[in-house]
Amino acid sequence: MHFEFATASRIVFGPGTLPQVGPAAAAMGRRALVVVGHTADRAAPVLALLHRQGVGAVTFGVNSEPTTHLLLEGVCRAREEQCDLIVGFGGGSVVDTGKAIAALLANPGDLEDYLEIIGRGKPLTQPSLPYIAIPTTAGTGAEVTRNAVLASPEHRVKVSLRSPLMLPRLALVDPELTISLPPHATAGSGLDALTQLIEPFVSSKGNPMTDAFCREGIGRVARSLRRAFEHGDDAAAREDMALASLLGGLALANAGLGAVHGFAGPVGGMFPAPHGPTCGRLLPYVMAANVQALQQSGGSALQRYDEVGQIVTANPHATAQAGVDWVHTLVAALQMPPLATYGLRPQDIPALVEKAAVASSMQANPVKFTLEQLQEILAQAL
Repeated sequence: MHFEFATASRIVFGPGTLPQVGPAAAAMGRRALVVVGHTADRAAPVLALLHRQGVGAVTFGVNSEPTTHLLLEGVCRAREEQCDLIVGFGGGSVVDTGKAIAALLANPGDLEDYLEIIGRGKPLTQPSLPYIAIPTTAGTGAEVTRNAVLASPEHRVKVSLRSPLMLPRLALVDPELTISLPPHATAGSGLDALTQLIEPFVSSKGNPMTDAFCREGIGRVARSLRRAFEHGDDAAAREDMALASLLGGLALANAGLGAVHGFAGPVGGMFPAPHGPTCGRLLPYVMAANVQALQQSGGSALQRYDEVGQIVTANPHATAQAGVDWVHTLVAALQMPPLATYGLRPQDIPALVEKAAVASSMQANPVKFTLEQLQEILAQAL
């Protein structure tokens, strides 16, 4: 058996850990670009903590899922302000944007040199500027992943900037930061977390370390996502979901994903479909298609799906189908809208499937779907 495992240089987890950002930042730089979401006021405590430690700071706002244009704006802002440290404080879009800014600041050339699919795909050669990732949602696990997902509006596609050199210097995960997350955001990000635990668990690239993270994380989502959705002030549920998100990030960064994310990239690139709800809507249909194909082929991943069913139902005798049914019920309870809500139509399916079939995430799926099977999955999610 051979595998490797890479993650952030340091991970700090726990309620009330946000104040540790001050001393950590002071050890890394003197002036920080603080990447924030559309409610920049939420970052006021971070700015105060940096100021207390003598670290200057300017903010850069991310009001949508990151685009290549937004990334370049952030790079210019950081250079103009002579920043030597990047802090990302927000959801997955914010954390990914900060990660990409830190990478581009340290590497020569243009963005197109390093992008997959639409660029030249060259490897980064220099470690990123020091980067501190502080998630305020529980879903993406972006604080411990080695890539940033960027939309290219002119190409109508999402692509990745990817390198082990992009791993944050510090991932600071304070579950208290997610208490104010509204129900719809809790649901979408939480289903993203569940997807990013199930897909690495059944992936063809999994290993014993990622398997352990996935088992632990799936169990925490099963007992706490619905609770966090219905009772946002439940501290124990929020802590479970923050840890599940972190575990999913650790798993996907080292074991890959699957067909749900293979679809999610093209869908998000062509339509204004948010990533978490897109994954949530697709997850039960992809699971069902995988299970059906594995039952016919006798693939070993079927046992993994049986285990998923046993974890989420807390029934040691449950089957893979029980897991599929449980996820269907959860997605309905969390009110995930059909993909048609975002403008997808049946006539869009062939173009989406063509892009999804060659997506990097699709390569680790336990089943190699035909184009017809991919079309059927997407049609069900409409």
